[in-house]
Amino acid sequence: MTEIIAGLSMSPLEFLVLLGAVTLVVARWLPAAARPRVTIVAGAVLVPSAIVLGVVGVRWQMLPVLAGAAIVLPFALSPLLRRRAGRTAWRARWWQALPGSVACAGLIAAGPVAAWAFPVPVFPEPSGRFAVGTRVMQWTDPHRPETATADPHDRRTVVVQLWYPAQKSPASAQRAQYLGRTEHEARTVSDALARHVGLPGFLVDGVPHAHSHSVFHAPVAGGGGRYPVVLFSPGLGGVRTQNTAWAEELASHGYVVAGLDHPYDSAAVVLADGRTVNSRVVSTGDPEKDEKLGVGWATVRAADLSFVLTQLGRLDRGEITGPLTGRLDTGRAAVTGHSIGGGSALQAARQDRRFDAVIDLDGYPYDPTSRSLHQPALALTQAITPDTDPQYIPRLTKVLKLNTVTSYRLTIPGAAHLTFMDGPLYLPPVPSIVGSLGRTDGSHVVAATTLAFLDITLRHEPDDLAAVLSAYGDLSVYSPDHSR
Repeated sequence: MTEIIAGLSMSPLEFLVLLGAVTLVVARWLPAAARPRVTIVAGAVLVPSAIVLGVVGVRWQMLPVLAGAAIVLPFALSPLLRRRAGRTAWRARWWQALPGSVACAGLIAAGPVAAWAFPVPVFPEPSGRFAVGTRVMQWTDPHRPETATADPHDRRTVVVQLWYPAQKSPASAQRAQYLGRTEHEARTVSDALARHVGLPGFLVDGVPHAHSHSVFHAPVAGGGGRYPVVLFSPGLGGVRTQNTAWAEELASHGYVVAGLDHPYDSAAVVLADGRTVNSRVVSTGDPEKDEKLGVGWATVRAADLSFVLTQLGRLDRGEITGPLTGRLDTGRAAVTGHSIGGGSALQAARQDRRFDAVIDLDGYPYDPTSRSLHQPALALTQAITPDTDPQYIPRLTKVLKLNTVTSYRLTIPGAAHLTFMDGPLYLPPVPSIVGSLGRTDGSHVVAATTLAFLDITLRHEPDDLAAVLSAYGDLSVYSPDHSR
């Protein structure tokens, strides 16, 4: 499949098929002198393009275009063939041809509409001065049993993807596959994510074709500097790559981002030996039961985050082989997450003081003990509506007020729950699903606010954080004396 053209949501090959099909429909209504030439050119564009598209792979969004073209093509070519054979070309009257032309045009138009609604995601270009590299690690904690299986010898394993500042790769370098190390892994994960949310897999079949801006195994940026680390936990059933656009933006500004897959929680985790671990977490729909389940899930995730921070320290010291030895500053570490991952990040920060800052991306706090935070905290939330869980904001406010240092809660107008991950890049732009900030504006806001927070809390860059954050939405500031 060829590269998707940003804005069109179609590849050049798909666009040629669309152009040929539309031209065939239009040709019927051109003056008689122009009609044969236009029909021949349209057919010459359409037929080879459709054949090549069939070889490289047809997305379901193109099926209406091909169907409309298949219907109109015989009617368009028949007069030309009859004329070459010396027979009089029969031509329907305009009022007879109009319904068919309208029907074919509508069928063909359904293709680009579907491609716009369910596109192959095109990732925004990172704005920092670094190129971005990525690699995948798999680590097993010998001290922690895997509670999701019955095997008493099974130990907890996590898969981690790192995005880091890298040297610029040649223009010919293959950019990293989205959702996996290979297209097969990406398709496995995409199908599992679709099942997890109850969508037919074919609707998002363009997602495994996507490539981000990072390059697998790219050399680390020169200069010898050490980079702050930012750990990320995805949403319920989410995967390590679900915030790739955000991770690449942070890495381009000199951070190392570690996104976690949580086996038996993430929709699908493909292990190094090729095995796929599918999710076993299911929401019951009962608030009380889900609250108890959420506490358990967040506890496991928080332990995963602490374990990965330990492993990153070992990687920096050279105890684990890798190119980032001596380049990771785990003394400047933030823990972040989306949805339940955000709640897990808050819990991890409470119990592990090695984390110097915490960011909650629209996540419900699950820790029932009301323990205090001791790190700067930033909570980004979606726009509050009558459908928002009435316990969410009061519970989050209580957590932030218990902090012994200043915390911030920023409500972003136009944001929905999925605004805080890559969903707007490939899901229909329905405000109730992905918010009303467009395909990339939400990603820009999330990256800009979290970068400002990290630059001040981890790099101690002087700035008025409250002033920066308040430019993006409704800001509440919670000082240790609980004033606002």
